[in-house]
Amino acid sequence: MSVTARAPIEYFSALQAIGICRHAFIERVPGIDVSHDKAEALKRLDAVHGEARREIGMGGWPLLTAQQVHGDKIAVVDQPVARDQEFAGCDGMITNQNKIALGIHVADCCAVYIVDPKTPAVGLVHSGKKGTEAAIASKAIQQMGERFGSDPAELIVQLSPCIRPPHYEIDFAAQIIEQCRTAGVTKIHDSGVCTACDVGRFYSYRAEKGKTGRMLALLGLT
Repeated sequence: MSVTARAPIEYFSALQAIGICRHAFIERVPGIDVSHDKAEALKRLDAVHGEARREIGMGGWPLLTAQQVHGDKIAVVDQPVARDQEFAGCDGMITNQNKIALGIHVADCCAVYIVDPKTPAVGLVHSGKKGTEAAIASKAIQQMGERFGSDPAELIVQLSPCIRPPHYEIDFAAQIIEQCRTAGVTKIHDSGVCTACDVGRFYSYRAEKGKTGRMLALLGLT
């Protein structure tokens, strides 16, 4: 692995305009061999992902991640956190705490960013085929309302790049958007980008037959 590898970072204008949060979508990292299983790929990407977190101002924040089992369980973080943590059995996290980095790894699935600028609070969920079937984004929105008092009409939702037809048989991005609308969200933004269409820029589990790295979605309140 090259110690000089640098992560390309994508930002979303809808989230940049809010002003109360930091976010990033870390794309494929050139020069790192990730043609391995997920655990080894993440190990090889760890150092450069850590450097990217520092670059966007999240270097000193605890990193909270989900185990990502393609389910619909959401971890609720309503107290300060001192160290990095992975939530077993979860595919999403919501928090009203400042200076905590929520992180979701994806390679075709969608990372759904949810921001409540009024409460404030944020959520980040992993929604692929199974997670979308279980309406995990809707459940995160519902739980933000129950736990933090978030009003769906005030929320801003951003979908990350993810796999789309014709490279995948299901357009789960469209389903996520519809679920968010049904939940009462009106401000929904979609990158519209297909990960399998550009493996020079993104990791794609489908296009690379399971042996690939992971993009890292990051979101946190300042």
